[in-house]
Amino acid sequence: MKTSIIPPHGGTLIDAVLTGADHTQALESTARLPHLVLSDRNLADLECLATGVYSPLTGFVSELDYRTIVKEMRLSSGLAWSIPVTLQVPEANADRYPLDSDIALMHPDGTVLAVMTVISKFRPDQTLEAQSVYGTDTEQHPGVKALRAEGEVYLGGPIQLLNPIPHNQFDEYRLTPAISRRRFAECQWSTIAAFQTRNPIHRAHEYITKTALEIVEGLFINPLVGTTKKDDIPADIRMQCYQTLLKRYYPRDRVILGVFPAAMRYAGPREAIMHAIARQNYGCTHFIVGRDHAGVGDYYGTYDAQHIFNEFNADELQIRALKFEHAFFCKRTQTMATAKTSPSVPEERIHLSGTKVREMLRSGQMPPPEFTRPEVAKILVASMQTP
Repeated sequence: MKTSIIPPHGGTLIDAVLTGADHTQALESTARLPHLVLSDRNLADLECLATGVYSPLTGFVSELDYRTIVKEMRLSSGLAWSIPVTLQVPEANADRYPLDSDIALMHPDGTVLAVMTVISKFRPDQTLEAQSVYGTDTEQHPGVKALRAEGEVYLGGPIQLLNPIPHNQFDEYRLTPAISRRRFAECQWSTIAAFQTRNPIHRAHEYITKTALEIVEGLFINPLVGTTKKDDIPADIRMQCYQTLLKRYYPRDRVILGVFPAAMRYAGPREAIMHAIARQNYGCTHFIVGRDHAGVGDYYGTYDAQHIFNEFNADELQIRALKFEHAFFCKRTQTMATAKTSPSVPEERIHLSGTKVREMLRSGQMPPPEFTRPEVAKILVASMQTP
């Protein structure tokens, strides 16, 4: 049976990985080019651009696309896109990278990773960008802080990847969109729900992902492993939790685990749209959106990341949002539930804040099984006790 996989956003899955004679020639040319050393966020963006995660983008955005993204959440072509993927340099270094020229993009270890053709060079209003994308211009917001730190001058243009971005973790789970699409087809899935997370999966997450499995053929658990805040649980610990949970509590033939290499921007509603588009490129038809998706602090309303999907019609955004309210363990019904399905009052609902959970873990105390599976709790407690 032939399986129909949803088309990528914009209709074409970008593959900017150069091979063969073209690769050899381009690599040789980089010795003569200006070199630009990439930040951690740049590295994550480069990988997403080169492998099609950010299709239809072919490189870091031009000034024209940047302005329509910031103001309208669309590319200049009119296609939906919510956050500008930018390559920034400090003003003091900007003259090194002339307009209408090629530059070599470098890993901090000195490895040449890619060639970029600079077709756009501009200095935008970063305050406007911060307010539009993040809803604030205070550097207390981690996304705004990163924006300000990257540099004042923006370079835009297509990229060609010459060498893979080096990683030392999760190799078997690094599924590019081309690979995930093949895997979904092999499973004969045509409807797939994606679940984005940067935290261990607790019982509430388990509940909403399994609810999604009732209406789709497959589940793609796609945790973000790019740059996150220092107080987020490290990716290697989270991966242990995911592997343990999937082995024991999910049907193995209905779930695929693959890591999402993007950097976290904490842009709330706008990032929810970007995450959804990326998952369509992976081949998913549905995207799970819970409370406070990609949020931080109190910059966004609890369900703003769900409401923003109403600003796009089905022609603009083919992937469908599965919107879930906050889930909890209900003492009255003795099941996982949400306010939509439970008659309980707040005192009958078991919910722990992230701060409370971290306090429990640091003290060696296991969170209750109604909040997280005991096997996962043991991994988290052990990680907090390691000096």
